[in-house]
Amino acid sequence: MIQPASQDPNTWLMTRLYYCDPYIQEFQARVVERLTWQNHPAVILDQTAFYPEGGGQPADHGTLNNVPVLDVQLRQEDKAIVHVLARPLEDEDVIGRVDWDRRFDHMQQHTAQHILSQAFIRVAHAQTVGFHLGERYTTIDLDREDLTPELIEQAEALANRVIEENREVRPRFVTEEELDRLHVRRPPKVEGPIRVVEIEAFDIVPCGGTHVAHTGEIGLLAITHAERYKRGWRITFLAGRRARADYARRRGLLNDLAALLTCGEDDLLARVEKLLQDQKHLSATLRKVQDALLKVEAQRLWEEAVPFKQGRIVVAAYNTYDAEWVRKLAAALRDQGPVVVMLGWQGPDKGRFVFAASQNMGVHLGQVLRSALAEHGGRGGGRPDWAEGGIAEPTKVPMVLKTAEEMLRNS
Repeated sequence: MIQPASQDPNTWLMTRLYYCDPYIQEFQARVVERLTWQNHPAVILDQTAFYPEGGGQPADHGTLNNVPVLDVQLRQEDKAIVHVLARPLEDEDVIGRVDWDRRFDHMQQHTAQHILSQAFIRVAHAQTVGFHLGERYTTIDLDREDLTPELIEQAEALANRVIEENREVRPRFVTEEELDRLHVRRPPKVEGPIRVVEIEAFDIVPCGGTHVAHTGEIGLLAITHAERYKRGWRITFLAGRRARADYARRRGLLNDLAALLTCGEDDLLARVEKLLQDQKHLSATLRKVQDALLKVEAQRLWEEAVPFKQGRIVVAAYNTYDAEWVRKLAAALRDQGPVVVMLGWQGPDKGRFVFAASQNMGVHLGQVLRSALAEHGGRGGGRPDWAEGGIAEPTKVPMVLKTAEEMLRNS
């Protein structure tokens, strides 16, 4: 159904159709000003159902005569609503269509925020001092430092009970005198006409956002994360369609894990705990085996090392184990006697180098490695007795080692 143009476009409130009815999806209007906003064409209309960004709620999207509305902002100097467009709009008379899925999602999240904020006041005496409605999650910031998991669960349960009771949500404008008698949750943050949103027998607060007409339209509220933030707590939650989509995602994840681990859902936790215990035991065993192999490999390399200056030189490359094992091997060799160690590791998608030298070998391995890597497109460097670096192409590891050894022998 198309909302007809206002009979009194000069009346401030009547130009904002979302105040009259947040369920309006289509309306007629006339362009009263054309402008450029952040390098995009934009228009101001004699009336609009598009909600501008503000109060923690994102702007509506949609179309004006099929031209996409990318953003909606409030011009501060005169409070005009600016519709930012994907391309210029030539027409004077327009039909606006609000992206209903986006609008209704914001209505669900914003109304849920009111409910949850009041729930935290009632169960934890925690006031909401921050609110953000994002593309995926909504957050509120609470001023209580000692929030407990039990209090969070109680607040979530109370909020869902209010949702299930399908209480009426009544937005309206009031005078300052009326506001004083209403005992609102917090004072208004803006000047001008004062709009309050009342959730029947539960919460009342000044707010200019869009909300559902009854709490039952939210369906579900789920707190997904809670963390300490500044001197209070940040609560992340999902409501309505977002909560249902998240439930479906988690349901699918549980089913996939149960199938992967060949067990029932109720046995998942025990199975994962057993796997973690087994992995911890295997990791400890693997470390012992690797340490033993490292000693054997260090001894082999020492025996096969060739003379260099007053000591020996070891050059080797590995494509097994990992870069940390190679570092330990270099350190073990350095401690055996006067030696220069030049080791490389060829990983699946990169190469790493560890050069080490005993004291008084008269070399600067940091300079040698830096120069060798520079010739082959890598980067590295370090001290005279210890240097490390890397290269994006693991196949070049042997070439870098050869270049570095030649530089060292010719120095």
